[in-house]
Amino acid sequence: MVQKINITLRKKAISKGRKSLYLDFYPPIKHGQTNQLTRREFLKLYLYDKPKSAVEKMSNEETLRIAGLIKIRRQTELNKDNIYSEFEKEQLLMQEIAAESFLDYFKKEAEKRNGNNYQIWIISIGYFSDFLNNNDITFSEITIQLIEDFRLYLLRAQSKRNHGKKLSNNSALSYFNKVKATLKNAYKEGKLRSDINAAVVGITEKESQKNFLTIEEARKLFNTDCKDPIVKLVSLFSILTGLRYSDISKLQWSEIQFMEGYGFFIRFKQKKTDGQETLPIPKQAYELLGEPQPGNEPVFKDLKKWDFDRTIPNWIKEAGISKHITFHCFRHTYATLQLYSGTDIYTLSKMLGHKSIQTTQVYTKIVDERKREASERINLY
Repeated sequence: MVQKINITLRKKAISKGRKSLYLDFYPPIKHGQTNQLTRREFLKLYLYDKPKSAVEKMSNEETLRIAGLIKIRRQTELNKDNIYSEFEKEQLLMQEIAAESFLDYFKKEAEKRNGNNYQIWIISIGYFSDFLNNNDITFSEITIQLIEDFRLYLLRAQSKRNHGKKLSNNSALSYFNKVKATLKNAYKEGKLRSDINAAVVGITEKESQKNFLTIEEARKLFNTDCKDPIVKLVSLFSILTGLRYSDISKLQWSEIQFMEGYGFFIRFKQKKTDGQETLPIPKQAYELLGEPQPGNEPVFKDLKKWDFDRTIPNWIKEAGISKHITFHCFRHTYATLQLYSGTDIYTLSKMLGHKSIQTTQVYTKIVDERKREASERINLY
């Protein structure tokens, strides 16, 4: 059991006929600033040693009253372990936690993330703040109904990235999962009394269509002029390597390496997952880059995503391809053509830098559909 701390209000004679009031602790306590053990805490309150007037006497009485209140408060603070039962202490702790900000906790959870994942968490917090009309919310106010209402809010919300468009189902799923992950962790840490995350139904993922180019279409694109040569160069590099725009835009010459018997490869940190990756690249991809530059020089300088978004649709059309193709479709093209050429799913998953094989398996469905189409091309009648 914790030893009770006794506190005595004492006086010390000082200059100009005054006495300084201080608290005397036994046993000693740790000083709040120095962390050293001390017996005294001076209150910066003073008495007239020999009051000569009614005013000085009243001043002494008021000063002693204030000092007495401070003593009681300090006694309560230091001896609360002795004042409350274990049950009462637990209840007090739960009350303190319940009054904490859930939104602040959500933000701290986001700070633990890196790269593109961190950005997704920040966007999720933004939607949750909008849902709350930019008000704060405590743990005690988090209910199953509130989280279910937020789920419906996301499914009807407008996109923050694409103005004028509805938030896609899978984006809503991603943002909602960040809230659920926060709730799960808060319950594990004892900040929530019930497992709200487990009680709330999640958003069902919808399989999105992944547009890609066939090898014939990719060759058409290679042989079609583009009004912006850098757009063509970077796009072809993505088709040959499967790299995302975010990783290509920050690629440095020092990250492109060569090893005898292995060939060219890129050693880089993936922006989306913050994972360190080693990606073998074909000689053709390396040859697209031209003359190597000093180590930390960017491979592609002054890239602007808007140039790609504006240029690619016209380039695709001029190549005679009637598909909706964005830059990210070149990554889908790489993945699909790799599988179609016989690369196994596990190898492809590593080459794409996926953390889970399930993320890669969506491409197997595309290839299976292509095989089905191919099987129907042989007719005997």
